[in-house]
Amino acid sequence: MNGAQALIRTLVGSGVRVCFSNPGTSEMHFVAALDAVPQMRGVLCLFEGVATGAADGYGRMTGGPAAVLLHLGPGLANGLANLHNARRARTPLLVVVGDHATYHKRYDAPLESDIDALAGSVSAWVRRSARSAEVAADAAEAVAAARIPPGQVATLILPADVSWSDGAEPAAALPLRTPPLVAGDAARSAAAALRGGEPCVILIGGPGTRRPGLEAASQVAEGTGARLLCETFPARLERGAGIPAVDRLAYLGEFAAGQLSGARHLILAGARAPVAFFAYPGQPSSLVPQDCEVHVLAEPSEDVCAALAALADLVAPDAKPLLQAAERPEVPDGDLTGPAAAAVIGALLPEGAIVSDEANTSGVWLPGATAGAPPHDWLTLTGGSIGLGLPLATGAAIACPPRPVLALEADGSAMYTLSALWTHAREGLDVTTVIFSNGSYAILNMELSRVGADPAGEAARSLLELSRPGLDFVALATGMGVPATRATTADELVDQLGRALATPGPSVIEAVVPSIV
Repeated sequence: MNGAQALIRTLVGSGVRVCFSNPGTSEMHFVAALDAVPQMRGVLCLFEGVATGAADGYGRMTGGPAAVLLHLGPGLANGLANLHNARRARTPLLVVVGDHATYHKRYDAPLESDIDALAGSVSAWVRRSARSAEVAADAAEAVAAARIPPGQVATLILPADVSWSDGAEPAAALPLRTPPLVAGDAARSAAAALRGGEPCVILIGGPGTRRPGLEAASQVAEGTGARLLCETFPARLERGAGIPAVDRLAYLGEFAAGQLSGARHLILAGARAPVAFFAYPGQPSSLVPQDCEVHVLAEPSEDVCAALAALADLVAPDAKPLLQAAERPEVPDGDLTGPAAAAVIGALLPEGAIVSDEANTSGVWLPGATAGAPPHDWLTLTGGSIGLGLPLATGAAIACPPRPVLALEADGSAMYTLSALWTHAREGLDVTTVIFSNGSYAILNMELSRVGADPAGEAARSLLELSRPGLDFVALATGMGVPATRATTADELVDQLGRALATPGPSVIEAVVPSIV
């Protein structure tokens, strides 16, 4: 058995059943080995950033890693942006990067690069397999590393001759680690702050944004009067009717500062102390109010939900979590504005949906419009590197095939990884994509003034608009095998979204909306 065959059998035995791939010459023995191991599903992506983003979506929804197969250093480099997002999401994810044969590297071939350095920038674990007899054990360790709570990126570098050489055997799966329990002192410190009579804010993140964590955190908030918030871009937020609602910390620093204003105690449960996304002239980087004491109830790597439950038992044993009531916005008609589009989505969102949200400025109204919809999951742009929404939807659909997936995508962001639509068509994925088309990088128009730059002239404006020519997402989607329509009124969006959600398979709706900037 060669190294590639032993590697894939080890991955399958360790619970890895999907490999998102954009392979090259160095990975051909891995590709050939897929025929010998039918339990591993290979999914072709036309760009490495789609493959890495899809693996992120898969890991967020399953709690276990998918594999990603990439070609040498340049292939890894093409996938780095969405590996950055996966790192910020703390997603379990296994990257396999092919490399030149060990004896070939000294010749400095054109595709030679420092793969180890590139991988180290986004990975918590990196290893280079040296011999075919060792590659299976390395693979088992890579899977175990990816699954260290709450999850992380692990990268295994696979030289071509290690892959094709015989003498390998599969390795057994390694035991999984469980998240450590939080020390009692942390809960007692948070409890003392909550009992002290001063204004408190609880900021949750990581595993705390799933239902058990939300229920415990809401119980604490209801019993103590503390304000409950979650991190700005949660990896996976469970929400909807019957689940405690939680406001997200605002993206704009001045709005986030308003949410935290007056707090004397900030209790962190699976979240980091909040900071501004960017530096602005004359504005602080830290968003923690002055004279506010920070209490770490649980690190993201710890058992966040158990820590919140223990805190609830200490300070609010008789309180009940406040559950979101079932309610939907009325179906709008007339002009298709951002608020109208959000109302349509809130009115039609199906139960059990998985929403991949990269709507950016066009999505400002989505949280309010969908809060009372049937229970669903909301996935966000955790690391801020745009181009994640369509790949994230890809991985979520493969992870949870019975569930409908709704990708809400800004037009500029969509163009980064639009080829994900081809994978939607090829795999027959039930993903409905709504592309908010306003012909602009609207968020950058907003940031241009917020950073104190000079008023935009013609040269500056030309770098922030998506015109000359405009983008035709109906033609682009159709060219990749996905049925597509265009909505210019709220009535058209109601009709098109209703039909798309009722029809299995992928579809695209270009929703033409005005820019808010």
